[in-house]
Amino acid sequence: MAGKKIWTSHDVKGHKQQMSAFGLILLPFFTPGTAFASIIENVTADEQSISIRFDDVVAKASIFSLAGPDRIGIDISGAKAGDKVDLAGAFAQVRQAQFDSDTARVVFDLATPAVVSGAYFSDDGRTLKIDLKHVAASEFMSFLGRARKEILPPMMFRASPPKGRYEVTAPIKTPSKKGLPKISGPNDNSLPLVVIDAGHGGHDPGSISPHGGQYEKDVTLAIAQAIRAELVASGRVRVALTRDSDKFLVLQDRYGIARKMNADLFISIHADSAGSQEATGATVYTLSEVASDREAQRLAARENKADIINGVNLGGADANVSSILIDLTQRETMNVSADFAKVLIREAKPKMRLRSDSHKFASFVVLKAPDTPSILFETGYMSNANDVATLTSRTGQQNVGKAVASAVQVHFARRTTGQ
Repeated sequence: MAGKKIWTSHDVKGHKQQMSAFGLILLPFFTPGTAFASIIENVTADEQSISIRFDDVVAKASIFSLAGPDRIGIDISGAKAGDKVDLAGAFAQVRQAQFDSDTARVVFDLATPAVVSGAYFSDDGRTLKIDLKHVAASEFMSFLGRARKEILPPMMFRASPPKGRYEVTAPIKTPSKKGLPKISGPNDNSLPLVVIDAGHGGHDPGSISPHGGQYEKDVTLAIAQAIRAELVASGRVRVALTRDSDKFLVLQDRYGIARKMNADLFISIHADSAGSQEATGATVYTLSEVASDREAQRLAARENKADIINGVNLGGADANVSSILIDLTQRETMNVSADFAKVLIREAKPKMRLRSDSHKFASFVVLKAPDTPSILFETGYMSNANDVATLTSRTGQQNVGKAVASAVQVHFARRTTGQ
């Protein structure tokens, strides 16, 4: 059975046991003679800067921002995590752990929003220095989803990542795959699997257009089927739909299907509505516990109530998923999701109408699979006459399908080449 690598931190008691409920854990082992290039000797930080000192040279570092809570993360290739830390007021806490056999990860929980304004290695390559700039919360949010900032030591003081590692899978209980949807596309399990989720369904119609009374659930299903057709025609991925008919699924079941099928990408299709009929264009949402604006917060709150019918919550709370959201495994998944969102926006621009602020962050339940990169694609507004006309037309649906299919192919090509 295939499993997904799960990062575990030694400073969260019991966390590894919580993770194990979700699938196979890949445990890093090392061949005899393999050694880390360096150990983190000390981490010091104050209001203006971060300094990480190593006992030897390292290969490189990459820096990224995380939200919910606000954090700055640093991956150091060719390094082993240490335990010496000296913090000042800008940070709530700092954690070090081994992300994989080659990479140490250091994560700073921010007391106040801050972004990296500069980063460089010392001349001997043994100290990484990071300059900080304190910003408003809105400016910090704008940094989320950006490409990692990569920093290389001087060429003469740069290590190569350790060689000769291998990994073994620890067999643990995985969810049953009984009753899962049919997979379309090439009969080749080595190809990526994309799960498309048509929002709403059954007794939940979603938004109802004032321009003809069309239901969002019908529009999303037609678009999901169009996306499937384009992806299957590409011959490069396998595809499954969470629903291929007018049926109701609770929110946890939607991303649960993707997890049980070990999907490589999950795309939830919706069509928004707004108080103003002038609102128009598509928006891509990725997960954050902190919404990027009030509109994103409102939309997530509304969509997350889809399981509540006549006052009865049909979905229930998933305590494991709630607890796992704090883990950096999901943060890494969120970064991959944000990368795909940027590719989708780029590929969609020539084919469909997009909002000017077309990438937003919100806490959608359907995006909370901890180990499956996920986006929610609001393809337009049911409240806008032009958007409805486009989204209910065959041409409009095919254009959405072509945009998504193109983005999916670029995304997996990049993942394959490591770009």
